[in-house]
Amino acid sequence: MNAWAATSTCTPRCARHTVPRVSVARLAGRCAALAGALAAGAAAGERLADRRTMRLRAAAVLRALGVRVAVTGAADAPGAYGGARAAGGPGTYGSPRAAPAPAPGRGPLSVPRPPDGPGTLIVADHISWLDVLTLLAVEPVTVLAKREIGRWPLLGPLARKAGTRFIDREGLRTLPHVVAELAGLLREGRSVLVFPQGTTWCSAAAGRFRRATFQAAVDAGAPVRPVTVAYAQHGMPSTVAAFLGDEGFGRSLHRVAAAGGLTVRVTVHPPLEPAGDRRVLAERAQHVIRAGESPAHG
Repeated sequence: MNAWAATSTCTPRCARHTVPRVSVARLAGRCAALAGALAAGAAAGERLADRRTMRLRAAAVLRALGVRVAVTGAADAPGAYGGARAAGGPGTYGSPRAAPAPAPGRGPLSVPRPPDGPGTLIVADHISWLDVLTLLAVEPVTVLAKREIGRWPLLGPLARKAGTRFIDREGLRTLPHVVAELAGLLREGRSVLVFPQGTTWCSAAAGRFRRATFQAAVDAGAPVRPVTVAYAQHGMPSTVAAFLGDEGFGRSLHRVAAAGGLTVRVTVHPPLEPAGDRRVLAERAQHVIRAGESPAHG
């Protein structure tokens, strides 16, 4: 067991529908729409690394699954959110069908910076594979993910084409290299998304934040942007999207596709300056993210 070998006490039994499932006909329609969205992503090829293309493809997958995204945020974010908006429909958040992606380091999750300033280390709680798609639909950034995701069917190839950085959480010897690579990306002005819990839980209220990735922000002098990700069905907190334990991806995908009224609530918090050490940064970010979560669903 090492610093990256995070374990969760949550099991697939934690993941439950809060409201009735959608009809068989609607589920079939969503599956067909998902197949189309994934095919379009695959057809994009290397263009998937383009920020606008990545944003459009991520939003298309969410739309196919019937998932809405409500974003509220800090006043310092460019185009700050005065209230909840949703990704995927007319007049909704980001107008993902047409709007260009934010410039690198200039999006809703990134902290505004001078032209030569560092990017932002974006840290979020980790509940589901949907977390990544949701945040990429809000602002395309470089994602740090576990190595296994690169081998998943359907999403793995798309993640690799999108420029995702993969890590071996069991390989402690690779940790300094990962931190150095993250610091390098931040110094170049690129924003990076990490999930410091190291594994998924059924809500943001569980699991401690690992400190290692925060060292990259300290080394690069980069701000840290805490983001709370929470799930609801028709306004009620839900664990239906949680991807836990040894559950297979197919089973989780089916549950999400069958979920009625599923919304991902993204709360963008004010940035933390990289003062002090990584332990302090990790503790502060964890406190902010948990304080911003909706009450956990029992």
